[in-house]
Amino acid sequence: MNIRPTRTFRSIFAALAVSTALLAGACSSSTTSDTPTTSAVSDGSFPVTVESGPTGSGTDITIAARPTSIVSLSPSATETLWAVGAGDQVKAVDNQSDYPAGIPVTDLSGFSPNVEAILGYAPDLVIASDDMNDLVSGLQKAKVPTLLLPAATSIDDVYAQIERVAIATGHEEEGAEVVSDMRTEIDAAVASVPAREQPLTYFHELDSSLYTVTSTSFIGQIYGLFGMKSIADAAAQGDYPQLSAEFVVQANPDLIFLADSQCCGVTAEAVAARPGWNGMKAVTGNQIHVLDEDLSSRWGPRVTDQVKAVAAIVAQVPTA
Repeated sequence: MNIRPTRTFRSIFAALAVSTALLAGACSSSTTSDTPTTSAVSDGSFPVTVESGPTGSGTDITIAARPTSIVSLSPSATETLWAVGAGDQVKAVDNQSDYPAGIPVTDLSGFSPNVEAILGYAPDLVIASDDMNDLVSGLQKAKVPTLLLPAATSIDDVYAQIERVAIATGHEEEGAEVVSDMRTEIDAAVASVPAREQPLTYFHELDSSLYTVTSTSFIGQIYGLFGMKSIADAAAQGDYPQLSAEFVVQANPDLIFLADSQCCGVTAEAVAARPGWNGMKAVTGNQIHVLDEDLSSRWGPRVTDQVKAVAAIVAQVPTA
């Protein structure tokens, strides 16, 4: 599978999709939920117990004291740490983390983690998206807790992970505020776009080899907030299928979203010039949109910005 590992989602997808789909879970039709989003409640004191791994996995870790030397091996976790006010507790972040400005970027890798190199920062908490290279067991031997925050499966899952990070770092109130603000802003963005009688269809390009997303993927669920449907749903090949050019042309999507411009130089002009693509509705209607790859791939506080970006695009698409 030739998915370029230049951004968070693309890297994880390449590493995991060989044997299974990266994301799973039913599509949420709402940005809010009546179910609890954390496995622990904390008053800010320690020790605390938080869920590690997929939401609902039942795997918990205990953090004995407020961490003061955190290592983040996930760009999404890095953004979350700063959003909840734990930035001054972070000593090192991985080589894919690039937001916010001024973070302590190192050559540590979340995709091929080196336990010895991580321990060089004397961490009292490590946060990662996956247990690569026996990361968890290696850190357990050194008595360092590891909080795993895998790729989110829904927006509610994003909220749950933010709350977990907040509790684990002693910032529960700040985390609750971040989640509350996100819910409000996302709901407002969705409400700002009038519903359509016929749903818009889209093709979200992850890579120029035409890997894409379905409506049930995490990315697809964001589009689904606006009633949009992925043309890849008809392929029945999992949440992240590879389509043929002929399939895309025949499906004739209303919009094309490019998540491979920053990494790979794909432009709207290049897409329009592909053989047979110039007659598609998305091309003739000037509905090819370049996305910020980080916003469209990371499951953290800036999901709000991605929802707003999609809202702005959908709002300007003419009605039939």
